[in-house]
Amino acid sequence: MKDFFKTFFAALAGVLIGLFLISMISMMMLGGVVGSISTTPTYTLKDKTILKLDLNGLLSDREGDSPLNSLMGTKSIGIDNIVEAIQKAKENDKIKGIYIRCAHLTSGVASLEPIRKALIDFKDSQKFIVAYADSYSQPTYYLASVADKVILNPKGSFDFQGMSRQVQFQRGMYEKMGVKYQVFKVGTFKSAVEPYIQDQMSEANREQTISYLNDAWSYFLTNISESRNIPVEKLNEYADKYLGFYEADSILQFGMVDTLMYISEVDKYLKDLTETEEKEKLRLTSVKNMQGIDAKEKDSKDKIAILYAEGTIVPDDYSSNLISGSTITAKQYVKELQSLKNDEDVKAVVFRVNSGGGSAYVSEQIWHAVSELKKVKPVVVSMGDYAASGGYYISCAATSIVAEPTTLTGSIGIFGLIPEGEELAKKMGVSFDEVKTNKHSGLGNNVFGIPFVISAYSKAFTEEESQMLQKYIESGYDLFITRCAEGRSMSKDSIDAIGQGRVWTGSQALAIGLVDKLGGIDDAVKIAAEAAELEDYALKSYPEKTNLITELLNTAMGGTKIQALQLLVGEDKYKEQLYRKVLETTEINIAEMPERILF
Repeated sequence: MKDFFKTFFAALAGVLIGLFLISMISMMMLGGVVGSISTTPTYTLKDKTILKLDLNGLLSDREGDSPLNSLMGTKSIGIDNIVEAIQKAKENDKIKGIYIRCAHLTSGVASLEPIRKALIDFKDSQKFIVAYADSYSQPTYYLASVADKVILNPKGSFDFQGMSRQVQFQRGMYEKMGVKYQVFKVGTFKSAVEPYIQDQMSEANREQTISYLNDAWSYFLTNISESRNIPVEKLNEYADKYLGFYEADSILQFGMVDTLMYISEVDKYLKDLTETEEKEKLRLTSVKNMQGIDAKEKDSKDKIAILYAEGTIVPDDYSSNLISGSTITAKQYVKELQSLKNDEDVKAVVFRVNSGGGSAYVSEQIWHAVSELKKVKPVVVSMGDYAASGGYYISCAATSIVAEPTTLTGSIGIFGLIPEGEELAKKMGVSFDEVKTNKHSGLGNNVFGIPFVISAYSKAFTEEESQMLQKYIESGYDLFITRCAEGRSMSKDSIDAIGQGRVWTGSQALAIGLVDKLGGIDDAVKIAAEAAELEDYALKSYPEKTNLITELLNTAMGGTKIQALQLLVGEDKYKEQLYRKVLETTEINIAEMPERILF
C-alpha cells in the first residue's frame, strides 16, 4: 500500500507539473493569437482592392466552432463570414471585384447556396468576379460557375461526375470478430442499421437514395446551366464522360471554363482589371480582413437572435473522445433557448439547424425548450445541409421552417442497435457468471470488448427482453410523430405516411408539408422579423464562440483527469468503465440519419 501511494503521488505530481509547464508555454506562445480571436482589429481598405475568397478547407455554418481545428491542421471556413464579406464588398467602392481561388473544399450541397446567392447578388454592383483553380471539384465549380471569367490551369483537372452515396456494410467483419448486432427500429426507410445486419441496401433505402440524389443533382445542374448557358442534357452528358480524365483543352471546348491560364497570368489579368501597374503589388484582401471593416448595421435595441446548432445530438456526458466534429447537447441548448426566451431585447429567434440527428431523449429536451420559447416569441428554423431525424425533431415545433432545396430532412424514425458478443468472449477466453435477485436484474451488465475497437454485451437478449425493447422503440416513434403532428398541424397518420425514416430533400419536403419555404438564413430572418412585427432590428449570433485558450485548457484538464483516473482505479478497471461508458452513451432510442451525399 505504501508503494502504491508513493507511485500515485509521484505520478500525480508529474502530471500537475507537466500541465503547469504546458499551460505556461501555451499562454506565452498563444497570447497574441488569443488576442486576435477575442477582438477583431480594425482594417482599412485601399483603392483598387480585390476580395479574395480562398475556398480551401471545411465549410461550416460558423468559423471557429472548434478553435483547435486550426492547430490540428483542419481549416474551418465559416459561411457566415464569407457571406458578410461579400455583402460588404458589394457596398464598398474600394473593392473592385472578387477573386475566387478554388482549392480543396469540403462541403455539403446546401451549404454552398448562401455563398452562391451572395455572389449572384454581388454582380448587381457591376463589379467583376473571377474564378481560378488548378483543379475544380464539383463544390468549387458550383460556386465558380457564377463568375464572369472561369479560369483553369492549362495542366489542371476538372472533377465533374455526378452525385453518389456509398455505404460500407460491416456485418461480415463483426461476425468474424464474434459480434452480432440486435436491431430494434420503426421505419421502413430507416437505413442506419443496415450496415450492421445486411450486405447491401434494402430496396426501400435504394428507392429513397435515388430519389433525393436525383432531386439534388437536378437542382445543381439547373443552376450551373443558367450560369454557364449550357443545356442540362449536355451537362449530364459531360458527367457521364467523367471529365476528371480529360485534358484542360477539352474542358475549354466543352464550355465549362472560359480560358486557360497559369497562376502568374491570372495575377496579370487581375492587375489589368483593376488598372494596377505591372510593377505594383496586386491588392488583395481576405474574408478575415473584411471582418475588421465596420458594417452598416442598424443600431436597435430590438434583436433577432440566430442560434446555431450544428453536429450530432448527444447526451450531456458524452465523451468528446467518442465522436468527431461538433455536438449538440441538451445542457447547452436548453440553457441557450431559455436565455433567449427571457431576454426582453430578443424579439424573435432564428434557429439554424445543421444536424443528422442523434439521441431521441436529448432531441425531446430541446424540442420542449423550443416549444416553450415559441409561446413567448417567434422561432423560425433555418435548415442547413441536414436537419433530419433528431435534427427534424428539434425543428418541428418552430413557428416556421425554411430549408434549402438540397437540404436533407425528414427521416422521422427511431432505432436501437445493441451489440452482443458471446462468440467474441469465447475467442478472447473471457467468461461470465452472475447472481441476480430478479428476472431481468442482469439486463445490460457484463460489458467487455477490445479497447478502442469494439464494445459489446456478454449475452444476447431473451425473446421477452427483445419484445420489451421493440415496444420501447415503438413508443419513442409514436412520441416523435406526435411532436411532428403537433408542430406541423397535421394528423399522426399523415406524418407516419411521410415518416417511416424516409429522407427528403428540402424541395420534396415543401411539397409534403414538412417545411414552409425554400431559402437560407436571410429568408428565415425576414420571416422572423415579419412575425415579430419588426422593421428596425439588430442581429446577434449564439452560442458565443469559444475562446482558444479556454478550449486548450479544457482539453488539457480532460487529459489530466483520464491519467489520474487510470492511476486511481487501475488500467483494467479503467478499461471496464470505458466499455460501459461507450454503451451507456450509445443510447437505445436513437433518431439519426446516416445519409450523406458524396459531392
